[in-house]
Amino acid sequence: MFPILVVEDNENLRMLMKTRLEQAGYKVLQAQNGQEALKILEDQHVDLIISDIMMPLMDGFELIESLREANYSMPILMVTAKEGFEDKEKGFRLGTDDYMVKPIDMNEMILRVAALLRRAKITNEHKIVIGEIVLDYDNLSINGPDLYIELPKKEFLLLFKLLSYPKRIFTRQQLMSEIWGLDTDIDERTVDSHIKKLRKKFEDRPEFKIITIRGLGYKAEKIYG
Repeated sequence: MFPILVVEDNENLRMLMKTRLEQAGYKVLQAQNGQEALKILEDQHVDLIISDIMMPLMDGFELIESLREANYSMPILMVTAKEGFEDKEKGFRLGTDDYMVKPIDMNEMILRVAALLRRAKITNEHKIVIGEIVLDYDNLSINGPDLYIELPKKEFLLLFKLLSYPKRIFTRQQLMSEIWGLDTDIDERTVDSHIKKLRKKFEDRPEFKIITIRGLGYKAEKIYG
């Protein structure tokens, strides 16, 4: 389930968007403004952001600029009442990927979200292909010409997340929040333990490797073999 962050100060619209996105199978996080959004991103990873422009404390333009300056690369869909070309031009120049003008059609929003995720190489089929092996999200399995492994759910989700964003560093806190949830009582050693198990299971595979970034967390690199 891919997490999406909805940044919108209108509570009714925010909840409507949340409901429709959850119906489409997405996990939804919420923020009322750009400052709240940045705080959420300190602890959690998201695959896509839907953001309003006109918000208190930090508006959508400032949020996008801050994210791109900090090298966040997730797709961003702007949803706003501002329909002038100048505003659209500013949004795209700062780094937004798509634009919708209020009042929005919720079904169209879902289509645009799916298209943006496809462009970000997160496929609707929930599969990652590396060389000749395939990570199948729906079956929690990794298979290829000489390989078939069914992983425990947490191990698979951890590996899938890392390989969805090769070379991107994830902190242990981000991985804990994404894989185990915010209310979990596990500690960072659980993440380390799962990484150790994954490395042991795939130590002889040439397609990818998991790298420890000392003091930060982990990243995965595709090698292909």
